[in-house]
Amino acid sequence: MFEFVFLGTSASAPSARRGLSAQMVMHDEYRFLVDCGEGTQRQIMQSGLGFKRLNRILITHSHLDHILGLAGLLSTFTRWETIEGLEIYGGGAALNRIHDLLYGVVLRGARPPMAITFHEIRPGVVFEADDFSVSAFPVSHRGPDCYGYAFAEKSRRPFLPELADALAIPQGPWRRDLVNGLAVTLPDGRQISPEQVLGEARQGTRLLIVGDTGRTEELLEPCQGADALVIEATYLQSEAEMAQEFGHLTAQAAALLALRCGVKNLLLTHLSRRYRERDVLAEARLVFPEAIVARDFDAYQIKRGELSRIRLPDEEAG
Repeated sequence: MFEFVFLGTSASAPSARRGLSAQMVMHDEYRFLVDCGEGTQRQIMQSGLGFKRLNRILITHSHLDHILGLAGLLSTFTRWETIEGLEIYGGGAALNRIHDLLYGVVLRGARPPMAITFHEIRPGVVFEADDFSVSAFPVSHRGPDCYGYAFAEKSRRPFLPELADALAIPQGPWRRDLVNGLAVTLPDGRQISPEQVLGEARQGTRLLIVGDTGRTEELLEPCQGADALVIEATYLQSEAEMAQEFGHLTAQAAALLALRCGVKNLLLTHLSRRYRERDVLAEARLVFPEAIVARDFDAYQIKRGELSRIRLPDEEAG
């Protein structure tokens, strides 16, 4: 299960109701900020998510509307918030620009308040925990080193309590160890292997986040069967030539990609101020009837294809 929050859903420049690109992805105690457009720190505060454990930032590409918020975020960490370290993941072009922004503009010779580590990524796994991983895959946009990110739970074999009951396995550490794939010896001396009480492996949840991209051909493989796809819809099909010129997708193109790949849930972001939200939604739903156009502070939970809205901390407090 993953939770994700849209912190900024506008393209190129903020609008009155939409901030610049940023999403928060959460899995248990892990938090990842994907892109950090101008004003992201205020969006984080307004959402109620706060800054605790916000120590991993994934950057899709080097354009300013996706990275400028890092300057303000570092400034906030310098004066108000404390984290042990900050890890920034991205392609070489993005990291070079971010290094100049942070060390040449924000710090200007001063020492950062925490260790800052830059991870130059390549296609493949960029972060791995016990039960999930984050992988990067290349996308086509203007300039080099543009990436999308796939958050994927590892497959697991479910514990079948009816089999454990039939074998008279007591409650307690024996069942816990079997769930974790360990053989056990019961108090009566019998030896039980995990194979006797675990079902067939189930694929974990997959959430894909694609930043700016102008083509969908290279996305067919990584998007295949995704439980949720977050992707841009900067233009409408009536201006498809302009979309191609500037390396962006139309709402129709994004929806066609989701349909071709058997994506279960489609969420559109990176909207241009030139269009009305309902027009973007209408175009996408002609192809993918359950498409969603995301708004700032929309929060969701995705679990094996099931998408549900969740409430943010400030909403609960109100």
